Amino acid sequence: MATDDDSVTLRPATSEDASAIADIWQAGWRDGHLGHVPDALTAVRTAESFAIRAEQRVGDTVVGTVGGAVAGFVMVVDDEVEQVYVAAGHRGSGVAAVLLAEAERLVATNGHEYAWLAVVAGNARARRFYERNGWTDEGRFDYPAATEAGAIPVPAHRYLKRTRSA
Repeated sequence: MATDDDSVTLRPATSEDASAIADIWQAGWRDGHLGHVPDALTAVRTAESFAIRAEQRVGDTVVGTVGGAVAGFVMVVDDEVEQVYVAAGHRGSGVAAVLLAEAERLVATNGHEYAWLAVVAGNARARRFYERNGWTDEGRFDYPAATEAGAIPVPAHRYLKRTRSA
């Protein structure tokens, strides 16, 4: 279901949102990451792992709702935009741009001049989205994806955007 940007409502996530966040996160992660990350990471990114992490991360998550239902979310920690995901039915509707703008605002509010994020090297759709929204590809690096067994290096691109004047 497509929507206008104006119909997206942003609010802090609550524990009641965790299930919807986990579902959106898992589906979006699979769309953008399968075939582009090490098999060891794919093996540990189970439905249960997304459910656990969504519940643990409610405190640094903002959801975008459309018609009262969670349509997407963003997670921000310090100067990093860690996660931006939109439910498949809302992709292309402007929800992602609203969430990304909120992430940029939060990074600036946290006192940082620049925001950064990592995009899996093979996720061309996400990379185009960030570039359309003014983010600059600063090059390849290995992102340390956290797992219970320790970090797994994932080939990614580091994107950067100025969020406020120095």
